[in-house]
Amino acid sequence: MPFGEYPYNIDDKGRVVMPPAFREFVEDGMILTRGMEGCLYVFPLASWRHVEEQLGGLPLTDAASRSFVRFFYSGASKARLDNQSRVSVPQPLRTFAALDGEAVVAGVPGRLELWSPARWDAAISAVQDHPPQPDLLINFVA
Repeated sequence: MPFGEYPYNIDDKGRVVMPPAFREFVEDGMILTRGMEGCLYVFPLASWRHVEEQLGGLPLTDAASRSFVRFFYSGASKARLDNQSRVSVPQPLRTFAALDGEAVVAGVPGRLELWSPARWDAAISAVQDHPPQPDLLINFVA
């Protein structure tokens, strides 16, 4: 599982270096798409297949499900690391995530996330200011 957070610059062509700790995780390719809280999700191809199955299993008759699938799937873009271990982030995704010049690449279970530094700081502060309810953490520490 990928973990850690790494600040990187985004070059003028919209490329960000993939941290060495995450390169093996996405070496076979990846899917970038819109994520929650204004970040981007980066799934390795093998994990994306499972995501597609889950999205395909949502009820077509439910408007909220259709909206979520549309949001999540229509923004998806396939990518590979280049010879300098960079990934090119398409302009619409950079705009969505407010990625302009800098990015935080963070590892979470099953995926990576790309954040603007300001949004990352706000997300981390929000958890510190309003931690999860105790019942969500009951089995967290064994």
